[in-house]
Amino acid sequence: MSHGKANIRLLPRINHPVEATFISSDQEGGNIKMSPVLDSINMSVNQLKRWTALILYVASILSLNVSAEESDEMRSQVSKLIQRGTKWLESSQNQAGWWSTADHPAVTGLALVAMKGDPSGLFESNEHPAIKNALKYIDSCYHEDGGIYRINLITYNTAICLMSMVAAGDPSLDERILKSREYLIGMQSDFGDKGVMDHPMDGGIGYGSKYDHSDMGNTLQALEALHYSQHLAQDQSSAKNQKLDFQAAIQFLQNCQNLTSVNKQDWVSDDETNKGGFIYYPGLSKAGEYKDPLTGRVALRSYGSISYGGLLGYAYAKLGKESPQVQAVLGWLKANYTLEENPAMGLQGLFYYYHTMAKALTAYGVDTLQLKNGETVDWRKKLVNKLASLQNEDGSWINENGRWWERDPALVTSYALLALEKIYYSLD
Repeated sequence: MSHGKANIRLLPRINHPVEATFISSDQEGGNIKMSPVLDSINMSVNQLKRWTALILYVASILSLNVSAEESDEMRSQVSKLIQRGTKWLESSQNQAGWWSTADHPAVTGLALVAMKGDPSGLFESNEHPAIKNALKYIDSCYHEDGGIYRINLITYNTAICLMSMVAAGDPSLDERILKSREYLIGMQSDFGDKGVMDHPMDGGIGYGSKYDHSDMGNTLQALEALHYSQHLAQDQSSAKNQKLDFQAAIQFLQNCQNLTSVNKQDWVSDDETNKGGFIYYPGLSKAGEYKDPLTGRVALRSYGSISYGGLLGYAYAKLGKESPQVQAVLGWLKANYTLEENPAMGLQGLFYYYHTMAKALTAYGVDTLQLKNGETVDWRKKLVNKLASLQNEDGSWINENGRWWERDPALVTSYALLALEKIYYSLD
């Protein structure tokens, strides 16, 4: 399968000036001789064209100025929300350096990445007590084989802690980052015959512990960690540089997508309600199952957070922006756009949904969403305002629905901050 052109933007977007389009005035009938009356009318038409072009040009300049002013206002608003959130994280850190639990360093890793991303620069130095203590705690969870965990959820903890070490930007951590990269790459699944894509779980990455299957959540975390640490791997010799099989990763992502053109499993449906979206892993959706009205078979429901995860996963796996898979999931996300719930999941995983939305749409490079009802949505503005309305007075966020740990304010605050930071830096 061809990967197509890997043109999805993963870094903060650089805005280019809008080019003004001028109407040509050289349309005067060629060599046809006009009567004085027609010539006069033609001159009037050409003058109108020139004035129209001038008006459009001035309007475009004014529009650019308004857009720049709106961006500055939004950047200021987002910066204040972030600073309140990171201040809360700083005040809620355990003396031993972790947040929420010592058993799962991923929570601390997310908080550390969120604090390092604060545009105020308050937490830029690794000597800041909160950053220093968090890094020391994460270091205590490091294993010689490159895994970073305490008890379980090995992939999840390792991938996020690897991200936190990258965010620290400390060259002394490079060797451990590379070792953790190798660890994650070594966890890519290959069931059945080795080297053959003969199982729907092949190419993905699982929990690394008791569950013998790949899944979207762990695969996405691993792909993200590998993406943001790839610059270090590129400095290695080819003999030492172990690489993920991205073709296999794309195949696994396809195997989790409700899209019959690339996924031939029995549960896949062309029902418009679910077509293009994603499920958690082949054979299971956290949103449950239903009877496919087109085939009568049992089908699996697509849902919001994991569908944004699918869009983001395709970006990290270097699949082209115009590929049918990417366009299909984007179509499902537009059709199911909302900030009131995690589509098909209600309030379950709501802040993870916001978090993956911000990352995926920034990676895709989209500024607005054109919905089926004709509405054009400025998704950044809408999401910023939504998160502003949900921030607590102390600067934290929390989901009253506790599924997937979202009643933990440290975790949820980190999700919200990472979403806001992605938006902040995309406004440059």
